[in-house]
Amino acid sequence: MGIIDDAVARKITEEMRIVAEDERVAPEFICRGIASGNIVIPRSPYRYTKPVGIGKGLRTKVNASIGTSSDIVDVEMEVEKARVAEQTGADTLMELSTGGDFREIRRRVVEATTLSVGSVPLYQAFIEAIRKYGAGVDMPEDDLFRVTEEQAKLGTNFMAIHTGINNICIERLKRQGGRFGGVCSRGGAFMIGWMLHNEKENPLYSEFDYLLEILKEHEVTLSLGNGLRAGAVHDSTDRAQIQELIINAELADRAQAAGVQTIVEGPGHIPIDEIEANVKVMKRMTNERPFYMLGPLVTDIAPGYDHIVAAIGASLSSAYGADFICYVTPAEHLALPNVDDVRQGVVTARIAAHIGDMVKNNARGQDLEMGRARRDMLWERQFQLAIDPETAKQVRNERAPSDSMVCTMCGDYCALKIIKENIDLRR
Repeated sequence: MGIIDDAVARKITEEMRIVAEDERVAPEFICRGIASGNIVIPRSPYRYTKPVGIGKGLRTKVNASIGTSSDIVDVEMEVEKARVAEQTGADTLMELSTGGDFREIRRRVVEATTLSVGSVPLYQAFIEAIRKYGAGVDMPEDDLFRVTEEQAKLGTNFMAIHTGINNICIERLKRQGGRFGGVCSRGGAFMIGWMLHNEKENPLYSEFDYLLEILKEHEVTLSLGNGLRAGAVHDSTDRAQIQELIINAELADRAQAAGVQTIVEGPGHIPIDEIEANVKVMKRMTNERPFYMLGPLVTDIAPGYDHIVAAIGASLSSAYGADFICYVTPAEHLALPNVDDVRQGVVTARIAAHIGDMVKNNARGQDLEMGRARRDMLWERQFQLAIDPETAKQVRNERAPSDSMVCTMCGDYCALKIIKENIDLRR
């Protein structure tokens, strides 16, 4: 029995109760959402994780991605990134290592956090094939399923699996006349290369029922990967991306029917004027499945500031109905993120998620309290309400005013202080 089976039977589990209390909704609301496929709670039978609900009617959640690369393998840094991501308020974590000992790194990261941890099994399968055979295209098909089960047993809660790339998608990619930004998804690139070299269908698509059996047995939430997402704003919402979404929408229905919780991933680089359409089309096609937006980045010319670019896109995505956003760090497109990049990425994404929730869920109570605290110059209350209290305190303390009621921006000429001395505007 999995959590979907419990929900269909109207059995309220402890995870549903915890999520309901956190979201301030009734447990029955969470139960109905899971039964319909509109809400997921990633979990694992192999370790304890803090329950988090993702989906319709809930707060927008933030994922932080970490992991080694072929150039930088520092396990201690990855463990510290995991801890910092959790401390800074990330809701989930993805461990995406492509260098070093995959099993040891994932074991260490999983042990370091109580967050739900996601992965992309395809990375490990292909890179191990490169190490063993000299080329990823020589990877045996069974390795995809072997690695999926192996990672599940390590306590992985959800997995991004590139099921939607099939021969139809590749043909559509060819027919549309190429792309300005190529294919930016590492998983998508691996799979397309394998399919073209071997002249075979994607095993994750052709053997989807077998994949579901593995995920169901180990209670892994399936995140249907977006391997053909745009890597440049000039490729946004193209035919290949939409074709993959159609395939993933169909597979999401099959997964739900098989008792496997499902998330659908969305595009990566989108200009602002196309975000609403992307979210609404995705939600309509997938029967309101939880939507995981990768960014999105709304311009391609701000390397070093892509966490801000992504926050602009993520806030709009959340407002229009996206349920789950993946952070972007200042190192995006430039380098492997370090610990400080992770911290900045999480905080920036949390701001974006909250801005979206102010529209989507009318979540404005905290902003109301902050307005009152600023009006009344209650500094400790302002810090309590801040998304990042420590940074707010640090900035104020480094440039402390002579009058503790005000700040050094206006000093003696603080508008709030002047008005407070002349009229009572409290409400």
